[in-house]
Amino acid sequence: MNEIVSCAVVGVTGRMGQHVCRLLSHADDFKIAGATEAPGSKHIGRSLTETIGLPGEQALIVERLEDLPESVDVIIDFTFPEVTMQTVEFACASGVRTVIGTTGFSDDQMNSIEKSSRNFACVCAPNMSMGVNTLFKLVRDVALILREGYDAEVLEIHHRHKKDAPSGTAVRIGQILADAWGRDYQRTAVFERNGIIGERTRDEIGMQSLRAGDVVGEHTVLFGGTGERLELIHRAQSRDCFAQGALQAARWLKSRPAGLYDMQDVLGLR
Repeated sequence: MNEIVSCAVVGVTGRMGQHVCRLLSHADDFKIAGATEAPGSKHIGRSLTETIGLPGEQALIVERLEDLPESVDVIIDFTFPEVTMQTVEFACASGVRTVIGTTGFSDDQMNSIEKSSRNFACVCAPNMSMGVNTLFKLVRDVALILREGYDAEVLEIHHRHKKDAPSGTAVRIGQILADAWGRDYQRTAVFERNGIIGERTRDEIGMQSLRAGDVVGEHTVLFGGTGERLELIHRAQSRDCFAQGALQAARWLKSRPAGLYDMQDVLGLR
């Protein structure tokens, strides 16, 4: 019989928070020990059954992780950078393993997460899906082959509610391309083209973002050469692929020492 992992979910009424809770509720090796919501939320003090309709889930929603009525084995956080940094502070002080799917961190925030993770085991990834993490590996493999005479463009499409652009996944793809080609992502990424801009430079990596409707997430990586182009495409049709990855990461963390990991580590794609 599998060991039961006690889990807390940060931002439980968010899109990803609800998906994570539903999968946790149906998993035999997890239990939801509690969840958090923003200060002043009307859901504080209510159960998950009352709030998001999960049958039999009486764990309460609290304002802060410090307010959880029992200890937990792992925290899952898909929220916003400012909220997640509070989660990191708690994990650093308590040593609780943590899975972070939040995107849009600044360089300073990422440096803080890396430093803090010396005190707790943390999986932090811009995308938790197995398919996207396979895409990351494929992008690197292709870029190492198509080194000369090829241009790279990254196009991402998300729902109208997404707050950061480009997506964390697209940024990671851009960084992989830059690393494979020996370039500086911050210097070579081009985020907008408008007007008379002249010819495309050899080194630039195009990063384009679209926002429309309820698109869960779509990423296209285009390698354009003379007389041909190669496209790698990933389309997320449900947020469940991200939530499943988070549970997979939480299971994987059980036997890991303190440190910062990502989904490439979880899936053995290094």
